[in-house]
Amino acid sequence: MSDVVQTTEVQGAKEILGRLKGNIRQFIRGKDDVIDNVLVCLIAGGHVLIEDLPGVGKTTLAYCLARSIECTFNRIQFTTDLLPNDVTGVSIYDERQREFIFKPGPIFANIVLADEINRATPKTQSSLLEVMDRGKVSVESETKIAGEPFMVFATQNPVDYEGTFPLPESQLDRFLMRMQMGYPEHQSELEILRNGRLSYDSFPFEAVASRDEILAIQKLVPRVFVEDSVLEYLLKIVAATRTEAEFKAGVSVRGCLSLKLAAQSRAMLAGRDYVIPDDLNKVLVEVLVHRLSLRRPSPDTLEERRVVTTILRRILTSIPSPV
Repeated sequence: MSDVVQTTEVQGAKEILGRLKGNIRQFIRGKDDVIDNVLVCLIAGGHVLIEDLPGVGKTTLAYCLARSIECTFNRIQFTTDLLPNDVTGVSIYDERQREFIFKPGPIFANIVLADEINRATPKTQSSLLEVMDRGKVSVESETKIAGEPFMVFATQNPVDYEGTFPLPESQLDRFLMRMQMGYPEHQSELEILRNGRLSYDSFPFEAVASRDEILAIQKLVPRVFVEDSVLEYLLKIVAATRTEAEFKAGVSVRGCLSLKLAAQSRAMLAGRDYVIPDDLNKVLVEVLVHRLSLRRPSPDTLEERRVVTTILRRILTSIPSPV
């Protein structure tokens, strides 16, 4: 097998992803860019964090994605009294078998909705570190696979809301992308009002992709070709974040690799077997914004995000794109 993905393989993947996007668009109106980015995270084998005000469709989007694929799905409602074992599972002594039996927690699924993740305490948040990094959970000297494929779809409210705990940098770094939903446009919101559905349980959904199809696409993504000039372009952007005076620190090597993988996924979504500079440009902010912090942080996290985004866009315009 060639190391570079074949055009026929990409076209097959594009057709599957097109079905997924069309299915989700039935109920998530006017948010094509957000849907595209969620699909990029899915086929890259990454995790997504959506931060926005309550009631704009974050949970509904996660549900629509999970229902569009024939796979297991669990929702974890994060609260201040949630314990790490409530997420990963616990060993319980079985009197009949005279041994401890592990009872898996809700993290054992293909797609896990971590709803309002920043309402949990830092101790509970940290229970997700290993499973998000490796897709596995270590329990009493044993390693158990959470799911294949495995994706954490986390939502959070702005941390200046009462009863929230900001995610530490080590936790944020496990997410491939961080993004916002935003309010729908007028016409899209009008369609939502016409449908009148408050609960996503009433959505007439059918799965349009299988678990095996998603796994197959995930294996294709790293084989999407990236030409050296595009890699140089990527490195120049990353290097610029490391010398930017307003940033406390630049993008790490992990962030650099994540940006490349996201660009390859974006190319796959577009039906190409090679990456172009525009693929990088389209995912840049969402992949890097949570990996950068200001030397003088703002108490308003949404305001800090806006500042970081502005600086990233300035860096992007200052670096010539390869032809």
